[in-house]
This record gives sequence, C-alpha cells and structure tokens, in this order.
Amino acid sequence: MNAETSRKIVSFISLCGLIATIILTIYFYKLGLFKDIHSLRLYIENAAIFGPFIFVLLQIIQVVIPIIPGGISTAAGVIIFGPFWGFVYNYVGICIGSVIAFLLARKYGKPFILSMISEKTFHKYSSWLENQKRFDRLFALAIFLPVAPDDALCMLAGLTDISLKKFTWIILLCKPATILVYSMSLIYGANWLANFLH
Repeated sequence: MNAETSRKIVSFISLCGLIATIILTIYFYKLGLFKDIHSLRLYIENAAIFGPFIFVLLQIIQVVIPIIPGGISTAAGVIIFGPFWGFVYNYVGICIGSVIAFLLARKYGKPFILSMISEKTFHKYSSWLENQKRFDRLFALAIFLPVAPDDALCMLAGLTDISLKKFTWIILLCKPATILVYSMSLIYGANWLANFLH
C-alpha cells in the first residue's frame, strides 16, 4: 500500500470520525445534555471508569490517526470531566499518543509519516531536520506554543537522532501549556454556543 492510498484511508477515517462526532453531538443535544452541563457530566460519570478510560484511549488514537480534530476533543474533555480531571485525562492521553506516534515514525520511517500527513506538511517542516540542535529547540517551542501541527512534528521527530528520553521530557514539560490554551479557547466558544442555543 503506497503513501497516497494510506493517506486516503486516513482521510476517510477522519471524515467518519467527524461525522460520528456530529451525530453524537446531535444525540446529546436531543437528550438535553447541552442545556445543562451538569447533566452531561452526570451522563458520562454514570459510565464509571469506562468514561475516562474511553476518553483517554480516544485521545491516544487521535494523536496517531486524526479521527476528530484534537482541539475539539481536548475542549470536550474539560467540559465533560471538569477543569482538573479533564486536563489530567487530556494530558495523559495526548502524551501517550505522542510517544506512540514518535516510536511508529522511528520504526517505519518516512512512508508511515506520509501515510498520516500530507506531503505539503511534511515538506513545510522537513527543513527542521537538517540540524539536530535547531530541531530540538524548534520542536520544544512548537510543542509549548500552539502554533504548529504537534502530531506531525512528533512523527517528524522520529526521523531525527533525538533520544526517546529527551523527546518524552519535551512532551511532558511542554504539552500542558498547549492543552490549557486549546481547552480554554474552545470552552469559551462552547459556553457561548450553549448560551446561544439555550
């Protein structure tokens, strides 16, 4: 299977994930869960440990395969589980997913990466690979600031000589800021939408 075919499959999966998200949103809306955030949280909490487990698993998967936009799932975690636990579940899932993406890219190389991201994105950031020290600095900055496609950069890191230990520390220390920014910006948007629909 070539990169183009793999990319089409990934795009199809992403589209299905987006459609499923829309359907689930409409379903929750008809249940009246968006009119009262406490009802939504109670609905999820009734799933006991399965709710958080499934959410963390979803976050791990969406880092490697973009099932739904990462920003949306990040904000959803905080809205559903509250600021503290939402942040924790997001952090755990995204960090684990980032390490998995890195390891897969290191093992399977450029063909794997091109099956997950577009050639345009790959070439846009491929110049970062020319100097290891420069890559390490830019990578850490990009993970800390929500200005670049983190998931794609995690895969590109797999093509460099950065150690797994250093990569993991960058993810663990720099990811919280990005998660917080995505969460807060989209939560305010969600609150506005909830007030608008109320």
